[in-house]
Amino acid sequence: MSDARENVNEENELISAAMQIILHAGDARVVADEAFKCAKEADFQAAHEKMKEADKEILKAHRAQTQVIQDETRGITHEPSLLFNHAQDHLMTIMSEIRMTKKMIELYELIVNRK
Repeated sequence: MSDARENVNEENELISAAMQIILHAGDARVVADEAFKCAKEADFQAAHEKMKEADKEILKAHRAQTQVIQDETRGITHEPSLLFNHAQDHLMTIMSEIRMTKKMIELYELIVNRK
C-alpha cells in the first residue's frame, strides 16, 4: 500500500507542476499580447513594462519544469504523462512567442522613431 501511495503522490506532484507550467506560460502569453498592443499604439514604455511582466511569468513556468527535471536527476521518476508533455510544449511555444514579440516591439520602435 505504501508504494501505491508514493506513486499517487509523485503523480500528483507531476500534475501540479504541469498545471503550474500551463498557467504561468498562459499568463505570460496574455501579457505579451498586451505588450504588443501597446507597441502598436506607440506606447513603448508600457510595452516594455508588460514584457518584463511576461518574462516573470514565463520564468515561473520554466522553474516548475526545471524542478521536475532536477527531481529526475535525483532519481525521482514519473510515468510518462501526456499532460506534462503538453505543458512542456506549451512552455516552449510561448517562450518562442515572447522572443518574437520582443523583436516585433523593437521593430515597431525603430519604425516609429524614424518617422
